[in-house]
Amino acid sequence: MEVSSADRFEVAFKDAIQARSAALYVTQDVVTNSNQKQIAALAAKNRLPTIYPRGDYADNGGLMSYGPAPGADGRDAARHVDKILKGVKPGDLPVEQPTKFEMVINLKTAKQLGLAIPPNVLARADRVIR
Repeated sequence: MEVSSADRFEVAFKDAIQARSAALYVTQDVVTNSNQKQIAALAAKNRLPTIYPRGDYADNGGLMSYGPAPGADGRDAARHVDKILKGVKPGDLPVEQPTKFEMVINLKTAKQLGLAIPPNVLARADRVIR
């Protein structure tokens, strides 16, 4: 479901339910980052398990998140800026992928959705919100 503004979330969730979606993955952009609580509330209201790209979404009521660990991108950016200031051309810098990831599970939201998170999944989480 494509959403370009916050007033389209309700319609997107209705469309997801109508399409018989069993779960959702929310991508990261300005609109979703700015409306985390609204998205989490709609996911709970519509009883749709949802995974997010960053831990702050789980902190704001989302079921779970999995994505690059916080802070890594800032350190990488600083390293690149340092190289550029020392004369390396930006086009000569290699494209890099994240190497450390974080999984956060919100057990309060899982309970609200009536989901039981398996112990082996909880054991793999970097952080569990109880």
